[in-house]
Amino acid sequence: MSLNYTKKTLEHFLRPKNIGKIVHPDGYAQIGNMVCGDQLDFFLKVKEGKIIDVKFLSFGCASNIATASILTEKVKGMTIEQAKKYAWQEVVDDLGGLPKQKLHCSVMAVQGLKKAISDYEEKQQVLPKVKKTKKKEEKTKKKISVKKSSLKKTKKK
Repeated sequence: MSLNYTKKTLEHFLRPKNIGKIVHPDGYAQIGNMVCGDQLDFFLKVKEGKIIDVKFLSFGCASNIATASILTEKVKGMTIEQAKKYAWQEVVDDLGGLPKQKLHCSVMAVQGLKKAISDYEEKQQVLPKVKKTKKKEEKTKKKISVKKSSLKKTKKK
């Protein structure tokens, strides 16, 4: 079976962009397709609601690598809200097309990105709660130490 890949798809397969991992990412996701055996890991670095870096690791075919490569190129610099709207059909269009039997790779890449974004958003919801809890603990400690010092002064009298 011969697959007709576009020049751009082959370029992203042979020289993928943004391949690798980010240590301590703001968002992370792993996604796989049990039918074809492909797997993708996505790593996001976000600053002020904007994707400032995105990397991926792939265990898969040429289409898997190419779709993740072009996707990371396109979403880098986008806001989280813009990236959430990036559709699998845009990945296919950006590559100049994919063989029908490989369209699932573009779907998987977009699902992986959205899963990494969800991970980032969940962490953002947890962080304010952790900060509030720490502030409450600090206030409680200060109150306790103030009470202890007041007690010491009272005992001396």
